[in-house]
Amino acid sequence: MPVQIGANVHSFSDPTGLLSDCHRRIEMFLGSLEAIAKTIDRPVTEETARALTSALRYFRESAPKHTADEEKSLFPRLRRVHNPEVQAALERLEELEKDHRWATSVHAEVENLGQRYLMCGRLSVDEVDKFRAAIAQLTSMYQEHIRVEDSMIFPVAARLLSKDDRASMAREMAGRRNAAFIVPISPEPGLK
Repeated sequence: MPVQIGANVHSFSDPTGLLSDCHRRIEMFLGSLEAIAKTIDRPVTEETARALTSALRYFRESAPKHTADEEKSLFPRLRRVHNPEVQAALERLEELEKDHRWATSVHAEVENLGQRYLMCGRLSVDEVDKFRAAIAQLTSMYQEHIRVEDSMIFPVAARLLSKDDRASMAREMAGRRNAAFIVPISPEPGLK
């Protein structure tokens, strides 16, 4: 799913690039939730319902695959790389995993409140406050989380993971999405 016309979208042959593309989608859908939070004290409109339905579906169905890509495919492989350049990145992995666990419960609250808004057409003042607080918390967490991964974790992984590790990651990521094709892998960085 391209985020923007003309944007550079990666394939499974570049698993860390694909993970970064997922971050752009997270930012896009989080932006939708932020816009909805500003007007959620009003009755639901058709446009708001469509945007909220799409954002909730993304965070319910696609975001957990991204988390699994990181926690089951990327992080374990990084932990096996013995290179001084990886050490700073490794020190951040536990914090990133805690972010994932924390976000799961906050997303559950957003899901519940969002579904209630869609079904009832409006939320109570308390529910509006809870929705807005949850979105603000998620926005704050994701800004730092994505910054660390895009600027530190993914570049190190792209440089230091072996071709076999990148190929295995790509197959696992494709499998999570039921992509039925053999994943081609580009050569080692810097090699032709």
